[in-house]
Amino acid sequence: MLSRMSVVIAMVALLMVAAGVQAKGDSQRGQGLRYDCIECHGMDGKGNFETPEIAGLDEAYILEQLRNFYSRKRDSLDDMMHLYTEDRTDQDLQDLAAYWASMREQ
Repeated sequence: MLSRMSVVIAMVALLMVAAGVQAKGDSQRGQGLRYDCIECHGMDGKGNFETPEIAGLDEAYILEQLRNFYSRKRDSLDDMMHLYTEDRTDQDLQDLAAYWASMREQ
């Protein structure tokens, strides 16, 4: 029979593993959501003199930045990135991050 402490430790370990799991974005769905992005970052995600290149960046990094814009932890010019992310679900942000990360040069 398991002791109470063993059960508690097992539950804590399970919760820690579950918290570390993050749904992977769907790049195909992200492609359909990219239209706000291409206004400033371009069809290829290469950006311009005002906006950074986003194509091919690490998916986790892109997602973190999108979440930061959404929550206003990060500012952008004229608050545009918050305006573009505020109506998105977290799954939308994951899908966009997957799409732009998949745009690495071949």
